[in-house]
Amino acid sequence: MFEDRREAGRKLAATLAELNLRDPVALALPRGGVPVAAEVAGALAMPFDLVIVRKVGVPGNAELAAAAIVDGDPPDIVLNRDVIEACRLSDDSLAALVARERPELARRRAAYLGKRRPVQVAGKTAILVDDGAATGTSMKAAIRALRRRSAAAVVAALPVAPAATVDDLRREADVVVCLSSPAHFRALGDFYRDFAQLSDADVLAAMEAAGHPRATPGS
Repeated sequence: MFEDRREAGRKLAATLAELNLRDPVALALPRGGVPVAAEVAGALAMPFDLVIVRKVGVPGNAELAAAAIVDGDPPDIVLNRDVIEACRLSDDSLAALVARERPELARRRAAYLGKRRPVQVAGKTAILVDDGAATGTSMKAAIRALRRRSAAAVVAALPVAPAATVDDLRREADVVVCLSSPAHFRALGDFYRDFAQLSDADVLAAMEAAGHPRATPGS
């Protein structure tokens, strides 16, 4: 049980410090991963940025991801071919689903980062941080995108996730750091005393606390 996301971040930082990672960059998955990653970046004095991922759900089930869009220039589209085939999605149908999610991805980038250039990950150890994972879909998409961007290594860092999800992530990342893998996992919020839903304002406040100035139009 973690008190809140910030405490989880401090505990993650202590474990990550033992790994002596080469040239690390902390990358948060918004929204919940931002206060966690801010603590990691602050404790270990590493650069801090965001990786914004938008799941592309199938018609009638937004949580079943046929693909994910990972923010970048250009954005990466990571396909879940098993789901696409099971749902018999045509190329045109999939393209329409992806197009529907692009505006929210763009909105979040503008809200959180303005026009600032992202921290470069090529040749660096990219530490992907979230407040936990149930299925790990977003983190797996982010890992694959970072591979395409030539990260030297990718570390998935989580306070809590089911054992099966941790095993899945080990097949994607070079290293997985997960502080707790409970046998019984019903909901992520069960493992935090304070697991309030975060707003865009909360994300910006956490970024500012980590030394990332608040985004302004045209910045």
